[in-house]
Amino acid sequence: MKKIWLVSIVSLIGLTVFMGPGVYNKISGEVNNAERIVDVRNKDGEKVTYSQAELKEILTPLQYKVTQKNGTEKAFENKYWDNKQQGIYVDVISGEPLFSSTDKFYSGTGWPSFTKPLVEENIVTKKDRGIFGTSTEVRSKEANSHIGHVFNDGPEPTGLRYCMNSAAMDFIPKEKLKEKGYEEFIHLFQ
Repeated sequence: MKKIWLVSIVSLIGLTVFMGPGVYNKISGEVNNAERIVDVRNKDGEKVTYSQAELKEILTPLQYKVTQKNGTEKAFENKYWDNKQQGIYVDVISGEPLFSSTDKFYSGTGWPSFTKPLVEENIVTKKDRGIFGTSTEVRSKEANSHIGHVFNDGPEPTGLRYCMNSAAMDFIPKEKLKEKGYEEFIHLFQ
């Protein structure tokens, strides 16, 4: 029985390595991101559609890897892990508000961490089954961007740690909230 299990694992790894990640996607039933279209609404409420080719042009290689390929940036080597400015964090593709500096805390992990989302409805969570077990993935609702993961080891009041990738977010300082169309969040910083 152990031999059959081992052969199955080795075969799956071999197929993935030699035939490319698309084989894994077909076996696992995951959506092939190369064909995925991203529909978002801009700040004027107009629907905007991006193909994966367009997103590759709009985003940096790291932003694309993180948001579209479920990647993770390096700890302590990302834009916002140690950002102490007041403001909000928005999805890099859709601009939908995700987190606030008022809920940001130092987690020691090297990634920006928050106790809760700024707008709960803009966050979607799903089980992420990986090699090291199951975790809870965090995605933006509108753009369906992979942002990071949420863990149950955060501080009060929620006990949660939303561990996010800087590459999946843009930061809007409190001084520019009105100018950028996020005036509804100015009250958080008064």
